[in-house]
Amino acid sequence: MKLVTVLLPEAYLVGLDELVRSGMYPSRSAAIRAAVRDLLKRELWAKRE
Repeated sequence: MKLVTVLLPEAYLVGLDELVRSGMYPSRSAAIRAAVRDLLKRELWAKRE
């Protein structure tokens, strides 16, 4: 994996931390990877099919 630095609004971080605390994701990174994957599926990969 590659390291990518992103700037996010505080509200996004609060939401990410809530997802992690609730056990939905093991870390912020895992939640962000899932979000990016879902975006790519919806916006890019689905259009290729």
